[in-house]
This record gives sequence, C-alpha cells and structure tokens, in this order.
Amino acid sequence: MAKPLTALCALLLAAPVHADDDGWLDRLLTRLGASKQVDLSKGIDWGVLPGPFYNPEMGAGIGVAAVGLYKPDDALPDTQLSTLTLRGFVSSVGALGIGFDNNTFFGDDTWRFYATGSLVRLPTSYWGVGYDAAHQNANKRDYTKEEFALSPRILRRVAPSTYAGIGWSLQQTRAVDVEAGSAIESDPDGESVFVSGATVHFSYDTRDFIPNPAHGQTLQLNAGFYAPGLGSDTRFQTLETIYDYYHPLGDDVLALDLYSRLSWGDVPWTMMSQMGNGNRMRGYFLGQYRDKNMVAGQLEYRHHLVGRHGMVFWGGFGTIADKVSDLGDDAPWLPTVGVGYRFEFKPRVNVRLDLGFGRDTTGLYFQLNEAF
Repeated sequence: MAKPLTALCALLLAAPVHADDDGWLDRLLTRLGASKQVDLSKGIDWGVLPGPFYNPEMGAGIGVAAVGLYKPDDALPDTQLSTLTLRGFVSSVGALGIGFDNNTFFGDDTWRFYATGSLVRLPTSYWGVGYDAAHQNANKRDYTKEEFALSPRILRRVAPSTYAGIGWSLQQTRAVDVEAGSAIESDPDGESVFVSGATVHFSYDTRDFIPNPAHGQTLQLNAGFYAPGLGSDTRFQTLETIYDYYHPLGDDVLALDLYSRLSWGDVPWTMMSQMGNGNRMRGYFLGQYRDKNMVAGQLEYRHHLVGRHGMVFWGGFGTIADKVSDLGDDAPWLPTVGVGYRFEFKPRVNVRLDLGFGRDTTGLYFQLNEAF
C-alpha cells in the first residue's frame, strides 16, 4: 500500500533535534503560518499544514489542516486563545472527507462555545455488535460509510472553573456497497440511520490550554437524549464521562485519561460506543469493537526533547459490554500501548505521529493536537 509523504513532512521528521530559533526550518514554517509567535493583528492567526497519515480504517493518505488561533473582541488578555481547525483528507482506500473543530472562549471565559462537524465517505468494515462478533474475523464484511455529523454546544460558568450548558447532536449515516452476509443486512435499523437529540453538558475545567494542556484537570459529563419527537429514528440516551488530569514534571507532562460511554434504549448500530480512534484505544480498527457501553483508561508521558520536538509514551486498556453491570466481565480488557513523536507547529499546537499497538493489531496516526 502506497504511503505518500509530502516534502514538508519529510523535512519535519528529518529535522535535526536541536534548538534552531533562526534556522531554515523556522523560516520555512513561518511562511506556512507556523511562527513561534501568535499574531492576532489580522483577527485570526492561521497556519496551514499538509501531511501524511495512516490508520487501520483509512490506510495511507494525505490530509491538509488549517489551524487558526484567535480571540473574540470581548475576550480579556488572560483568557486562553480560541482555536478553529479546518481539515480535509483523501486516502488510498478511497476515503475522503472534510471537518472542523472549534473552541471559543468569550469575555473573561464566562461563556464557552464548542462545535465539531464532519462530512465523510469511508470504505470500512463491520463485524457486528459485541465482543464475540468482533473477535471472530469471519464476521468482517466491507461497506462504505457516508456520514454527516454536527454537534454544537454552549456552556456558561456557574462557579469557579465550573461550566454547564446545552447543545444538539445530529448524525446521518448511510451504508452503501454493503458486502453480502453483513450483519448490517439483518440489523433492525437498516442501512440508513438518522439520529437527532438534545445534549446537556457539565464541566469542571482547570486546564490551561485545551488542545495541549500542561497542567490542570477536567471532569466532563455529556448526556444525549434522542427521540422521534426530536427527529431521531429511535429513542435512546447516552452518557459520556471524561476525567483528565495533567501533572507537570518540569518541561514534561504526565497525563491521565479515564473515559466511559454508556447508553440505554434502542441504540442504533451507528451510535454504539466504539473502540479505536486517534484519541483512545489507539491501534484498534475503529468500530470493530462496539457495544452499548464502553470504559477505557490511559496514562501518557509527554517528554519535551528540545525546541519544537517532543515524544510521548502511553499505555492503557478498555472493554465493552451490552449492560453496564457486565463491563469487565462480558468481554476481556483489551490493551493499548504506543509511542509518538511531537512537533510544535504553532505555539502549544502540536502535530503528532502516534504508533499504537493493540491485541494483534497496530495503527499509525498523523493528527493535530494531543490525544486528550
């Protein structure tokens, strides 16, 4: 399988690991908007980065990301920078897509607005629901996923470092070119699923910079309520819990992530909790292991080498189950370990190349910002 590599990324990965404040690499990156200084004189400080990626779902590909750092007009000087990331990709298996992520902090950080969205066409595979289905490779059937997703939310500070708010979640998924014998064919939700629901959010957050925290912690509770009256095909509920803690060790950081996603009701196969992405359970094929409930944890050591360069090491675990009471019993705990390289593309905004290992599987991820 071809692994395209742009000239820019070849330069980054081959760059000598030493401080070079005025060297050729910094001059090249400055032309791309990747200066070490943030310039808000034009409203948004943009940087553009093309680069390769490889992961178990999409194979090898090329992506382009535009990263914007900015502050709303009413933001105070000590309010953290807001970020807008626009991305697009195409891969060797025929996957293509566009998406965005936005974190906006208003005034003295009294109000926060978050939004994510994506439009993708992705040749992928489906094993079915549950560990037993995923563990048998004979259940694997190919299909192409066509999906649109949008999730805005707004939160208000209700106490020091504490936020509460509401949002909405939309997702339209179509399975096309489904291989004969796929579990999708017998699933009661069929090949086209639309979900729409109101979301409620609570967050205690002392992180200094969300895309790449150096210290602080966050506890997040995100609940979703989907029903036909809200436009959804089926009625179900979800509860996502995230606890992250960041302990500084000089220029290094020890980061802990504990995660759970629980669901109840008539959960469609497209909205099951899934293992394996660039943030958690790295190394697993996204969606191979899916069920109503999932828990996972990981510990990551982020080591600054010198200048713009760094590396990380992590280890973690996760499991899935149909019932909350069966978590840890219904399926074995699956491991994840890995190592990654970091390059500071813009101030506190890292490009990351992660190599993750799971049980009998590996994945290579090229993405922006830290995994958590």
